[in-house]
Amino acid sequence: MEVHVTASQKMKELRRILRNTGGIAIAFSGGVDSTFLAAVAREELGKRVLLITALSPTYPAREQKSAKRLAERLGIRQKIVVSNELKIPGFADNPVNRCYYCKRELFKIVRDVAQKYGIKVVADGSNADDLKDYRPGRKALKELKVISPLLKAGLGKKEIRYFSGRMGLPTADKPSLACLASRFPYGSQITREKLRSVDVIENMLRKSGFRQVRVRHHGEIARIEVEPYEIRKILEGKIRRKIITYARKAGFSYVAVDLEGYRTGSMNEPLHASASGS
Repeated sequence: MEVHVTASQKMKELRRILRNTGGIAIAFSGGVDSTFLAAVAREELGKRVLLITALSPTYPAREQKSAKRLAERLGIRQKIVVSNELKIPGFADNPVNRCYYCKRELFKIVRDVAQKYGIKVVADGSNADDLKDYRPGRKALKELKVISPLLKAGLGKKEIRYFSGRMGLPTADKPSLACLASRFPYGSQITREKLRSVDVIENMLRKSGFRQVRVRHHGEIARIEVEPYEIRKILEGKIRRKIITYARKAGFSYVAVDLEGYRTGSMNEPLHASASGS
């Protein structure tokens, strides 16, 4: 018999999980999930919470600044560390399990910093919806004994946004984040220059008023994903010319707009198609 668990029950379970840690270090990106987790942890654990933010080429500069402001707003101590995934053997070649290498490197650093502060429990912001997509990084989390309180409590993205709104968190309606490495097809080389090229165009589009943006790097082609209702806007003369200008400066020869629009994990679609035999 299936038991229906309400959102409020999930929240109670999250609070129980956090209290039982006695103290926690959270890998903090400043996104919807890690900010919500940090805010609830602050309520349950007080000063026994440490936020650890890793600066790297795959982490947009605007998000680095945002994470610092959010930590200050939440009143939680934050430790900034430096990580460079491009130096990890195999990462830049962008294999299908690229995320595993990244997460393993990141959480080794996070774990070491946490131990210096006397904190034994390390957590990430994975939520229940993350189980719906290909997530090779979860293997690294299990190996390093990193917990995922939101996932364990059964909280999905919609519920996290809802409770974030009730708590007055500025991230309640923040667009979903993903590291810049997710913009590249598996098997294509990732470089600092390529990461910068997609970041520049995405930043321009956000400043132009587009809410959710991804610029997928397909060699000479920049494939742009925006919300379906914003596709018409991106084709307007002024913004279209601006995109072309930025894309050419970033090294792209062609620009394409994905008619399907933004969706999470579009680079994993070929994997799903292969698995289903289509």
